[in-house]
Amino acid sequence: MDKDIFIRKNGYAGHITLNRPEVLNSLTYQMIQSIEVALDEWENDKNVSLVVIDALGDRAFCAGGDIQILYENGSKGNFQYGQKFWADEYRLNEKIFKYKKPFFAFMQGFTMGGGVGISCHGSHRIVGETSQIAMPECSIGLVPDVGGSYLLAKLEGNLGIFLGATGKRMKAGDAIFCNFADFFIPEAKWVETKSVLFETGKVASIDQFVSKTPPSKIKENKNIIYDSMTDVGIDTIESCLQNPLFEKELRNFKSNSPLAVAYTITMLKDQTVSRKISNALDKEYQYTARSQEFGDFQEGIRAAVIDKDRNPKWKHANIKEVTQEDLNLFLKPMSRKKMEE
Repeated sequence: MDKDIFIRKNGYAGHITLNRPEVLNSLTYQMIQSIEVALDEWENDKNVSLVVIDALGDRAFCAGGDIQILYENGSKGNFQYGQKFWADEYRLNEKIFKYKKPFFAFMQGFTMGGGVGISCHGSHRIVGETSQIAMPECSIGLVPDVGGSYLLAKLEGNLGIFLGATGKRMKAGDAIFCNFADFFIPEAKWVETKSVLFETGKVASIDQFVSKTPPSKIKENKNIIYDSMTDVGIDTIESCLQNPLFEKELRNFKSNSPLAVAYTITMLKDQTVSRKISNALDKEYQYTARSQEFGDFQEGIRAAVIDKDRNPKWKHANIKEVTQEDLNLFLKPMSRKKMEE
């Protein structure tokens, strides 16, 4: 049995618990496979009324995929490992999005990247006081993926580009406003909430625990963001972020991979991405599957996780140096299905 994840039936629920709190519950390939196997079994199990996914530890639900393993394989030139990792992960993300039974995710602390993929596509997404949800992939030379581009692309006023290009963290109220979450339940009530779900198998049983949604800074400033981002593009995004209100976001944007940000803008402007999650995952895969060999991903992991110098040497000095020719390589279709086999 995989010690990194606990999977069992609990009353009327299928119950998944991530168990790597020491590394912020980062997802391994085995964990992804285990979740998918369980969901397939429970979907046709008449004794399972709903699914609950949660995690041990106070700091994070899941801060993303285990990128160190990806780095080690990429360093050996084994780019196929990452390609299969992402293909299978994205299949799971789409499966959660389309799952026929209620899917409850309890997202404390950091929920980022791969963590978003196994929670924010569920039917009942619960946040609390410590929740911080983000798609910060551009900071390591990747792009918002795991279907995150689908959620970002559906936001009004280029808010999705603002969040994706800067990796801005959303607190509970922000996450609900931006449709990355549904309900605010104080974390002191989470144990009881889950117990009632296990005992009854009834979706409506959580109603008694739901509290008023906290204020959202993003909602308060939405018109300023919309106005600033009206004409956003690869050549204009830096000027769009010049508002003093965006000082932190501008700083983060400048430290991100220019190539990754340029692709993110291009991807989120593609109208097909917001129409179907499969379209979004395909567009993400075109980049991620090539990111180690041709992009900035290996260097991003080196700077953030391996050497921890926080000083990545990106392929481009700034986003205006990214050419259409640079992007064209990543815009070529690449099948996820072949790597799933």
